[in-house]
Amino acid sequence: MAKNHVEEFRGDLREFHEMTEKFYAGEVTVPQYKSFSGGFGSYAQRGGERSMLRLRLTGGEITLEDVKFIADAIARYSIRRVHLTTCQSVQFHDLTKETVCALIEEAFDHGIITRGGGGDYPRNVMCSPLSGVECGECFDVMPYARETADYALGLIHKVKLPRKLKICFENGVKNDTHATFRDMGFVAAKDGTFSVYVAGGLGSNPKMGVKVLDGLEPSRILYAVKSMVDLFTEYGEYEKRAASRSRYLQNTLGIDGICNVFTEKMADNLAQGGLDIQADVREIIKKGGGEIQDGRVIRQKQDGLYAVLYHPFGGNVAPDFFARLYDLIREMEEVRVRITPDEGMYLINLTAEEAKQVLELTKDGAQTEFERSIACIGAATCQVGIGKSQELLAACLKRVKQEQFADGVLPRIHISGCPSSCSAHQIGAIGMRGGKKPTPEGSKFSFMVYENGSPVFGEERFGEELANVLEEDIPEFLVTLGRAVAQEGMTYEQFRKAYPERIREIAGRFA
Repeated sequence: MAKNHVEEFRGDLREFHEMTEKFYAGEVTVPQYKSFSGGFGSYAQRGGERSMLRLRLTGGEITLEDVKFIADAIARYSIRRVHLTTCQSVQFHDLTKETVCALIEEAFDHGIITRGGGGDYPRNVMCSPLSGVECGECFDVMPYARETADYALGLIHKVKLPRKLKICFENGVKNDTHATFRDMGFVAAKDGTFSVYVAGGLGSNPKMGVKVLDGLEPSRILYAVKSMVDLFTEYGEYEKRAASRSRYLQNTLGIDGICNVFTEKMADNLAQGGLDIQADVREIIKKGGGEIQDGRVIRQKQDGLYAVLYHPFGGNVAPDFFARLYDLIREMEEVRVRITPDEGMYLINLTAEEAKQVLELTKDGAQTEFERSIACIGAATCQVGIGKSQELLAACLKRVKQEQFADGVLPRIHISGCPSSCSAHQIGAIGMRGGKKPTPEGSKFSFMVYENGSPVFGEERFGEELANVLEEDIPEFLVTLGRAVAQEGMTYEQFRKAYPERIREIAGRFA
């Protein structure tokens, strides 16, 4: 993180303190406070008695010093709820007025800026979590994510956007960050250049992104970012908030119109110049290797080095985890943490022996694909949530575990408490969106079930609605589906290809 931004935004914190005092004194309404505090990465939780704070971590990367800062903050303020988000951030929950005001200052002092962590701003810049170490990647895109994050922070005081702008970088392997359907996505190509997609997004009126560039030299990425900002600010909707995300430009300008305007803006910005970059590409040091095999261990492209995946259930990390993590890795050379876009984390640059120690530390996390399911924070905490996503996920994990299905019989599920798609339910093999359903006993909480979505490069698609299922019936629906798959001796993916109509039929039983 560029240190010059710390002082640039420090003056804003006085206003944050003043507004937070007014909110907790009852002088400011929840909507008024939300529209202000979100720009600082903080929101009041449902009920208005506690706050959350979201750290801005480019590409989800956490250095050893960051791990210590997070661990110390958790201990100092007795924080009991820590959540890894789908935008590769760390969120602290259930904070008092005094804690959120003190912690945001301490984060700035450490060099972690929360500005733009929410609100109508350029958000945390995302990146493939294994960028720089993943076998088969086109090239390391993390340096370009860092450069873009620094540039995006500089826009906060200069540009008024219609709504938030989410930018991400993909190394060309999996599309973890959904680069082909974000507000703006950079996808690495084998020839060392980027393809650029814009005006995509999930939620209401979901859209795949529009490819506006191929063959973009990495040194020119900021020209593309500025061109997208220029496009969004000139043609985005400022009056009707529900239609102010960049994907709605496809409704107003059309795909050809977006391409034409972006091309014009790009030409103008290139002519003006001044945005060329030379990214800081950091080489991984060489250290002792060894051999290890485990379902959570990934062999890096660097000989003898490994990454270990840790997925805490629902993205919820034990309060003392970061302290234990720091104690373990502080003597390990060049080890870094990368938050994933699905509420997990990788520890990278491990030797085989170090990987064994990390596996032991993280053995309390998910071990199967289904256990790696994703759930937003849910209506118990979120002001706009409808369904209690975390509670539903816990119930599903408990019920499915009783069946002892083989790994792969059920896919990971994506649970969103509302249409905002914070869990990316629209691109999950199975996704769920919170709502309500009329019944003879009155309205009850339910989840619309989606099926057959995919974020994978070349296979991107939004899932189709299957059935509106009562919340209380969701765990049994999954068990029934799992039994059908297990009886065929297949994985869910194989079953879906062979018997797609049976998935719809099973869902229909619970509608």
